[in-house]
Amino acid sequence: MAADPTVWAVPVYAGTIAAEQWWARRRVRAQRHDGARAATGDVNVEETPKRRIAGFETPDTLTSLAMGALSLVAPLVVPKVLAPITPGVGRHATKLVGVAAALAVTATVADRLARDDSTSHGTVRASGGSVGGRVRRRLTRRRVAATARRTASVAGVGAVMSGGLVAATAWSHWTSPERLWARRVLPDLGTGPVAFGVAMVGWDFIYYWNHRLMHEVRALWAIHVVHHSSQRYNLSTALRQPVADALGVFVPTGLLSLLGVRPSVIAQARAWNLLYQYWIHTEAIDRLGRAEEVLNTPSLHRVHHGSNRRYLDRNHGGILIVWDRLFGTHVVEDPDEPVVYGLTKNIDTFNPAVVASHEHVSLLTDVAHARNWRDRLGHLVRRPGWQPAA
Repeated sequence: MAADPTVWAVPVYAGTIAAEQWWARRRVRAQRHDGARAATGDVNVEETPKRRIAGFETPDTLTSLAMGALSLVAPLVVPKVLAPITPGVGRHATKLVGVAAALAVTATVADRLARDDSTSHGTVRASGGSVGGRVRRRLTRRRVAATARRTASVAGVGAVMSGGLVAATAWSHWTSPERLWARRVLPDLGTGPVAFGVAMVGWDFIYYWNHRLMHEVRALWAIHVVHHSSQRYNLSTALRQPVADALGVFVPTGLLSLLGVRPSVIAQARAWNLLYQYWIHTEAIDRLGRAEEVLNTPSLHRVHHGSNRRYLDRNHGGILIVWDRLFGTHVVEDPDEPVVYGLTKNIDTFNPAVVASHEHVSLLTDVAHARNWRDRLGHLVRRPGWQPAA
């Protein structure tokens, strides 16, 4: 069980992507031919296939491959970068906690000063003194409020960023499989079939909830959105993976270690789960009948990548689709409503740096414009697209 299947599968990735690209070109040409015939009346429009093939686009494929390569490098580099500021590990962790607390206090005080301006008009009018004095006091309050708003904006963003780093690194350290293995409550299951079966089912169950949370919590969506940013759907899209997982707070897979599953077995379950999900990123395979009652399939996962309203935030399972059936997020592909791949607001770029960071930038921009901590935290933990009431 020592070999990582995602490593030895690299030649398989290359070969299957090439084969799918050849198939997609043929299908897209056939679609165009059928469309031209339908336009001239040579073929009945109702007889043409309703499931349209998006196919490949070279810049999009290269971006997916680039993001896949970066996702392999990130776990090797990011933990070393974050180690010095990880609570319980790094020597600078206390400093980061202090910075986060100081920025949070600064933002809170600045919020209060900025709010004072909205209630000061009546106070200034009621106070004594000349008209000129009242005007000067009013202008002073406005300048203080404007400065306070700018201060709250900068401090709020800084507090969210530094506090987020503290939370993410601390949670990752405290809930790691290795750490929880030392605190297991059940005996060692070993490395046999029982241990591997528990790891596979357990990983898939935890994966479902983490995947669902990544669609329902904006701070986590900012990490996961990378995978949904393509307007194509093919095997290369499977490799378009996030690079900022270390910035998230997830349901820990280390929980399996408490049940006696060794960390090395958990790692193998992760690899096989990821490898399974590779083949379902294709348009070349249609519905698979009764298998779709239990397993995640290309058809069910095409729905997951759809930006259509009825398809949004559905089918979160990795290998098993039974979790979606149990928890109300299951939807089948409708032949009368073709899947529209991509985001509800597409970013229209193939720049890997923008693909990886665009939602983080948007999120922090909203945090900067927030007027209080309720709204700042709302931008972090509520659904993507949420905005505070005007």
